[in-house]
This record gives sequence, structure tokens and C-alpha cells, in this order.
Amino acid sequence: MDLLKARRGPRPSWLLLLALPLLLTACNQVGGQSLTFWDVIWGMVFFFFWFMAIWIFINIFADIFRRDDLTGASKVIWLIALIFLPFLGALIYLLMRPKVTAQDVSLMAKAEAGQKAVAQVSTADELTKLSQLKDAGVITEAQYEDLKAKLLA
Repeated sequence: MDLLKARRGPRPSWLLLLALPLLLTACNQVGGQSLTFWDVIWGMVFFFFWFMAIWIFINIFADIFRRDDLTGASKVIWLIALIFLPFLGALIYLLMRPKVTAQDVSLMAKAEAGQKAVAQVSTADELTKLSQLKDAGVITEAQYEDLKAKLLA
């Protein structure tokens, strides 16, 4: 185990800093007559950042429409801000949005209520219900013993 750690050594993050000027100088012919490997790489990087920006805007629009704590007028103001000042509006929205919204609080309250309801049911209560079902003839003796074994396990 120690030999594997010794062979790996530290991760050379400084290599990225050394490779960055090489990557930038390799793209000095962007827009020329020929398409190079680095033109393709930088095109993919450019496409990735545009795709991420569009995805952020879609998520912000969806979040604005989904939120119940915003009034209609404030939703319209946010949408206008995002349309006319896209990057600045998105940045301001992400900074101004509360970490926990009213919907999040209601979902957490429902989850806690469900957990409390589950915690209130005891094994003794379940055994009592099983015996009542057996006495009423709803389940057979074999089913009763099987369910009882599952409860006590």
C-alpha cells in the first residue's frame, strides 16, 4: 500500500500552469485558412461555455416561475432584468435568491411530519392490530405468525 502511494507522488498541478501558455500559443492561427487541432479544441471550449450559460438561464427562468414566495410583479421584474441584462441579471438573481425558500420550508415540514407519524407507530401497536385481524378472520394463523416474525425481526 505504501509503495503505491510512493509511486504516485504529488499531483503536479503546476503542469497546468506550464501548459497554459503552450495551449494559447498553439492557437495563434485561429481563423486562418486551415482548421487545426487547437481550433477544434477551442471551439469545443467556446461551445461548452455558451451551452452552460444557456442552461443557467433556463434554470433561472424555471426557478422564477416555480417560486411561490415571489409576487407576479416581482417575477416580471426579474424576467425583464434577465432579458435586457442577461449576465448581470443572472448574477444578481443568483446572489439575491434566498438559500431556503418557502417551498423548501413546507417540503421539510411535510417530511418531518411524515417521520413523526412513522415514529409514533410502535411494534406493540402493530402486534395488536395483527391479533385483531387474526381474531376477525381476515388473516390466517400462518399469515399471522409470518407477519409477527417480520415485525419482531
